[in-house]
Amino acid sequence: MVTSISSPLLKIGEVAAASGLPIKTIRYYEEIGLLAPTVRRSEAGYRLFSDTVLNRLAFIRRVQSLGLSLTEIGEILQVHDQGELPCGEVKVHLETKLEEIRQQIASLKTLETELEGLLSGWQDPLTKTAIVPTICPNIPTQSSH
Repeated sequence: MVTSISSPLLKIGEVAAASGLPIKTIRYYEEIGLLAPTVRRSEAGYRLFSDTVLNRLAFIRRVQSLGLSLTEIGEILQVHDQGELPCGEVKVHLETKLEEIRQQIASLKTLETELEGLLSGWQDPLTKTAIVPTICPNIPTQSSH
């Protein structure tokens, strides 16, 4: 990574204040390698970040809000850290995420239809004579007995 000698190094509290992220989160991101090229240690062992960390943290927050995991984000950042634009990698991850969401929506629609069907035939209140060896007679269970 090329960092200008004149660019100030930021302490973790300054990074937290500027990024809006808790210090604990920034430490965690560093521990798992997401901030590797932007951080060094002072002689006293304090974390010192280049100002490029703010752009990196903003990117992490944004793609995480789109549903990408920290592992996926790490893969994207590795491509970037090798000097390449990771847009192709980002696109692949977003396409995969979109397909997962579409599958979840389909499953939720199936569940919605099932719940609507159950509720449309709901009998309330049930009499004591309706008590059978089941927990709730309104919920049919598939039993092999």
